[in-house]
Amino acid sequence: MPTVLITGCSSGFGLATARLFLERGWNVVATMRTPRADLLPASQRLRIVALDVLDPESVRQAVAQSGPVDVLVNNAGIGLMGVFESTSMATVRELFDTNLLGAMAMTQAVLPQFRERGAGVIVNVSSATTYKALPMLAAYTASKAALNAWTASLALELEAIGVRARLVLPGRSPETPFGRSAQQRMQAGAPEAYSGFVEKVFAGRSGDGTVTYALDVAEAVWRASTDASAPFSVPAGADAEAMAAHA
Repeated sequence: MPTVLITGCSSGFGLATARLFLERGWNVVATMRTPRADLLPASQRLRIVALDVLDPESVRQAVAQSGPVDVLVNNAGIGLMGVFESTSMATVRELFDTNLLGAMAMTQAVLPQFRERGAGVIVNVSSATTYKALPMLAAYTASKAALNAWTASLALELEAIGVRARLVLPGRSPETPFGRSAQQRMQAGAPEAYSGFVEKVFAGRSGDGTVTYALDVAEAVWRASTDASAPFSVPAGADAEAMAAHA
């Protein structure tokens, strides 16, 4: 029975992905910074493991506790929406540390066992914002675009040892804490010159009503994990698919 290790399972995409893999008979290692057993159905095929992707010792321990892993899903991430001029560099570094370097650290931790077996899959959850430039998402999109570029190069390397690397690109979702976390990281006191622009951006965020649901992302991760013929980049959600079609 194959095993998937998923980061960031306390809510949103990670939680939905853990549930879907459990339902389909896999062993699931669901990681969270603060483990909560009540979030997922009790199962002998489920392990909930503490993990902070920014802490090297936490990464080492989590991978050691997980045992043999067939698929790594790098889902842990944070959001940011705001005017770049008023975004602190500390916040920018936090974005890159979590969205990019955390995935890199987890990947390095599991690659030795993948290499020894000559098999394994790495699925990195990115963002459909990388399909199209959008305002007030500059630093966030940069962190996800870097994740995309790294994954593309990594995929070419890993072909040599029989390992696949894939991207899943979700659109905007009402079912994740992205909005809350993004707003918490917004810097107050943006220059007055931006005020009208910011109002227009928020007024236009409703779009055409198409969004991404957590199950859309879980299904995309499942496809990227289990279907060797799946494309390198898999859009997740109606809005992401529309953006990919016009990219």
